[in-house]
Amino acid sequence: MKKNLIIFGTRPEAIKMAPLVKQFLKHKNEFETKVCITAQHREMLDQVLSFFEIVPDYDLDLMKPDQNLYALTANIITGLKDILEDFKPDYVYVHGDTTTTMAASIAAFYSGAIVCHIEAGLRTFNMKSPFPEEMNRSVTGIVTNIHFAPTKTARENLINENKKKESVVVTGNTVIDALLYSVGKVNSTAFKDQEIEDLKQIVDPTKKVILVTGHRRENHGQGFVSICNALKAIAVEHQDCQIIYPVHLNPNVQKPVYKLLGDITNINLIPPLSYPAFIWLMEKSYLIITDSGGVQEEAPSLGKPVLVMRNTTERPEAVEAGTVLLVGTNSSKIITETKKLLTHQDCYNSMSKLHNPYGDGTACEKIVDYIKNI
Repeated sequence: MKKNLIIFGTRPEAIKMAPLVKQFLKHKNEFETKVCITAQHREMLDQVLSFFEIVPDYDLDLMKPDQNLYALTANIITGLKDILEDFKPDYVYVHGDTTTTMAASIAAFYSGAIVCHIEAGLRTFNMKSPFPEEMNRSVTGIVTNIHFAPTKTARENLINENKKKESVVVTGNTVIDALLYSVGKVNSTAFKDQEIEDLKQIVDPTKKVILVTGHRRENHGQGFVSICNALKAIAVEHQDCQIIYPVHLNPNVQKPVYKLLGDITNINLIPPLSYPAFIWLMEKSYLIITDSGGVQEEAPSLGKPVLVMRNTTERPEAVEAGTVLLVGTNSSKIITETKKLLTHQDCYNSMSKLHNPYGDGTACEKIVDYIKNI
């Protein structure tokens, strides 16, 4: 029987790894699968685990106030040592580009396990943007044995880095698996969620809802000031719109957002949302303005245009497909492109009705089938 250890630590990782955990657990006669969380995020991670009904086998519980990257990296590597030596997994699965991903891949490499990287091959080719994610995924790629790439472009990036062609498998992105499962669950009559009920009291059905999210380190400072100035101008000019902004808990985000946007009647600043509530709100939105990577992948499957507040993206497929548009933190560009989508139906339709380049929701099935046949 093959032994799997699936490691993740943040909410985005948990969302994208949860359907893989559930897929492996369907094959208990062939795999012994255990889950280890670092809890690089704590509360937001626990919400996702509860929603997907996953109970971790190991919990490093590493989240601490004001924790820096030096300490977090060291604590993940040392914390995983005993777990890897005790369970002795044949395969270790990490996801994407977090500090958990990078540190866990190194620990798994030290243990002698086969390292499997989910969502492998994303690149901006700028080690400082996004920081530290570009470095994290690049380092992970060096020690990875099996690269599960979400797209052909990601595969080409890996081949160009001299990864063996036979070690790279294109699967689609597991976030689509998670999204389709989640949309079905939150819309079922059996699912009850107080946070969604509270959102129903906030959302104005007579207005076009613009969902905003932002948290990237590279946007801290003047970047967020420019973003907020743009959102203020949009709200003032387009009274038929409602901007809903779940504000990240980082003080570098909260300070400019509440200072510049706190008193505008058609902007609702709300606390961060749980994953099911966020999925519900995405579905109800007219368009999305974000610096999130995951949202760039999810929104096209819901037919929502996305304006990305970044200057570079490791997800060029969505840009090429036309489902997302890079606007950076340039106030005038954010305002101009938002106005186009709000006032020109043909522009809106051209983005909202395109094919999602990130897959059809069968990525996890492809990964499990590949490991079964090794």
